[in-house]
Amino acid sequence: VSTQSTGSCSCRLFSEFELRLSITVLLVLSLPLIYPKLSPLEPKRMCGIFAYLNFCTPCQRKKIYEILLRGLERLEYRGYDSAGLAVDFPEEGVHIARKQGKVKMLRNMVFDVEKAQYDTIAITHVGIAHTRWATHGEPSERNAHPQSSGEDSTFLCVHNGIITNFKDIKKFLESKQYVFTSETDTEVIPKLAHYIYHNSEEEKLSFTDVVERCISQLEGAFALVFKSRLFPDQIVAVKRGSPLLVGIKSENQITMDKVNITYRGRQASGDRPFSPPGTSAEYFFASDASALIEHTDRVIYLEDDDITSIVDGTLRITRLADHAKTDESTSRQITTLRLQLQEIMKGNFSTFMQKEIFEQPESLLNTMRGRIDFATNTVNLGGLAHHAVDLMRCRRIIVIASGTSFHSGVATRQLMEELSELPVVVELSSDFLDRQTPVFRDDVCIFVSQSGETADTLNALKYCKSRGALLVGITNTVGSAISRETDCGIHINAGPEIGVASTKAYTSQIVSIVMLSILIGRDRISKQKRCAEIIQGLKDLPDLVREVLKLDDQILSLAKDLHEEKSLLLMGRGYNYATCLEGALKVKEVSYMHSEGILSGELKHGPLALVDENMPCVLVVLKDKTYEKCHNALQQVIARHCRPITICEQGDEDVQSMSFRSIALPPVVDCLKCILAIIPLQLLSFHLAVLRGLDVDCPRNLAKSVTTE
Repeated sequence: VSTQSTGSCSCRLFSEFELRLSITVLLVLSLPLIYPKLSPLEPKRMCGIFAYLNFCTPCQRKKIYEILLRGLERLEYRGYDSAGLAVDFPEEGVHIARKQGKVKMLRNMVFDVEKAQYDTIAITHVGIAHTRWATHGEPSERNAHPQSSGEDSTFLCVHNGIITNFKDIKKFLESKQYVFTSETDTEVIPKLAHYIYHNSEEEKLSFTDVVERCISQLEGAFALVFKSRLFPDQIVAVKRGSPLLVGIKSENQITMDKVNITYRGRQASGDRPFSPPGTSAEYFFASDASALIEHTDRVIYLEDDDITSIVDGTLRITRLADHAKTDESTSRQITTLRLQLQEIMKGNFSTFMQKEIFEQPESLLNTMRGRIDFATNTVNLGGLAHHAVDLMRCRRIIVIASGTSFHSGVATRQLMEELSELPVVVELSSDFLDRQTPVFRDDVCIFVSQSGETADTLNALKYCKSRGALLVGITNTVGSAISRETDCGIHINAGPEIGVASTKAYTSQIVSIVMLSILIGRDRISKQKRCAEIIQGLKDLPDLVREVLKLDDQILSLAKDLHEEKSLLLMGRGYNYATCLEGALKVKEVSYMHSEGILSGELKHGPLALVDENMPCVLVVLKDKTYEKCHNALQQVIARHCRPITICEQGDEDVQSMSFRSIALPPVVDCLKCILAIIPLQLLSFHLAVLRGLDVDCPRNLAKSVTTE
C-alpha cells in the first residue's frame, strides 16, 4: 500500500497483524448486513419425547402403556421434574395422564386408575409421551406434557425446545377466546393448530397441512410430535433444532435403505415414502436412540425442518420447497443402530454413574480401537483423513466447549501446543460468542460435546462457520448436530452415557484429543520420540485404569470422613489443573457440596485465605514438570494447619508422609496422568452423593445435555 504526500512519495507495507485487524473490524461492523441471521441458534431445552404407533399390529392397551413408560424411563436423564402421556380408550376417547415428579410417579398413577380396559386390544393406535425439564412454568401437573388444544383434546402435542415468540401467539389466541391453563410456551402449539384447522378457507386440511401451517408461525428450536382426535391413527412429527429420530419395526425384513423427501410446492419427483413390507408395522419416535434399541435397530435420523407423517401405515417425510438448499440430501437413510441393549442397562451396579465409572477401561479401549497401531507407533483417524493437511498447516487451534468437555480441552491444551508448535486457545462456548472472538480462515476450531447437541457450542460453531475456519467435531453421538455441521471429526466411541454427571465420556474425550495432537505433530522429526512414548502410554492405559478402580474401598472410606463437610478445595497445576476443575464439578453436580478447583500457582493470590484446619483440601501432586511447584503448594497448606488429602504416585514416600490421607496412582506418561487422577475424584463424588442420600443419576435442576442457553 503506497501513500503520497506533497513533494515526496513513500511506501509502506502493512504488517499481517494490522491487515487482519482491519479486516476483522470491517467484518464486525458489517456483520448485520452480510449475515443477518448470525444471531445464536435459538435456545433449546432438554426434554424427552417418545411416541408409539402400532399399525395393524394387535396390542393390549396395557402393553401400549408399558411401551410408552419404558420409553420415558430410557429418556429420563433428559428431564425428570414431570411426565405425561396420551392414549386412546374406545369409549372415553383420548386419555391424558400427567404427573409431577419422576416417571415412576406417572407409572404408579397410570396403573392405579381404572384397569377395566387394559386388556382390550387396539389394532392400530397412537400414543405420545413426554418427560420434562422445566423452563417455562414450575414443575407441576398442569405444566406437564402433553399439552392440549382444549377440553376436547382435539389436538395434542409433546415438545422439546423453546418457542421464542409464544407470547405474541398467546396474545393473539386469547383475543380469539382461547383459554390457557398452563404457564408453558408449549400450550400455544396445539391451540394454534386448532385455530388453523377451524379457520381455514379450504374445505378440508390434512393433518400434515395443519402442522405445516402451525410451525410456519413458530420461532425457536423444537422437536414436536402431534396426535389428533380428528385424525385417528395418524401421527405427525417435526424437527427444528432439537434431536428426533424414528424407529421402524416390521415382522418382515426391511429392504428399503432410504426414504425420499417430498417437497411441498414442488412437482413430485421420485417420491418414495416408506410402506411396511407386509400388512403391519410399528413406528417409534424418540429424542434419543437409547429409547428405541429394545424395540428396533432400524432408525431414521431426522434433519431440521423435516415433517414426518404416518398415515395408513405409510411413513412420509416432507419439506417446504422454499426451505430446500441446493446441496441438501433428497432422502433420509434408514440406518442400523450399533447400540446394544445391555449398554443402557445398569447390570450389577446400583447407578448408571457407578457403572460408567467402572466401564472406563473398556470405553478407553474402544476409543483407541482401530485408530492406533502400537507396533509402528502411528495414529490413523479416518474421520480426519481428508483434512489432515489442513490441520497441519493451520495458524491457530481453538477448542470450544462447555462444562466437562471444556475441561477435556484444558487437560490436553499443553500437549497440543507442544506437538503442534501452534498457539492453542480453549474457550467456553458461551463466553466465546459473547465476545465475538475474531476467527480467521486459517484457524482450526474444535468443538467438543458429549451429546453433540449443546446449544452454546452449536451457536459458536455457526459463528465460526461463517468465518470460514476449518471445523472439527468431537462427540459421542452419531448423527448429532455437531457431527453433521462440522467438516470432519472424531467419534469418541465411549458408548451410551446415561448418568447426568459425565465420567467415561470425559476420559475418552481426552484420549481423542491426544490422538489428534499426535496426528498434527506426526511429521515433525523432533516430536517422533515423544509421540512414540505417548502411544505406548496409551497402550497401557486401560490396565492402569483397572488398577486405579481397585482403590474404590479406600475412596469410600475417605468419603465417609468428608460427606458432612460444607466445602472442598482441589488444587493442582499443569495437566492436572483440569483434573481439579473437573473433580470440583463432579462433587458439585451430584453431592451438592460446594467445591472449587484451584490452580496451585494462584494459591497465594487469594485462595490461601480459605485454608485452615477446618477446610478439607485435595492436592494433586504427581511426578511431572510441575512436581516441585505442587510440592511447594502442599507445604503452604500444611503451614496453615490444613490436613491435606493428596493424589500422588506410588512410591512417593515424601508426599505420603506429609499427607493426612493419600491416594497412590501407578506411574504413566505425564500427559495421561490426568486420566488416572480424575478417577478417584469421580468415585469420591459418587460416594459423597450416596452417603448424603441423593439421587446420583438425576441431580436436581440438571439434565444430561444442556440444550438451553
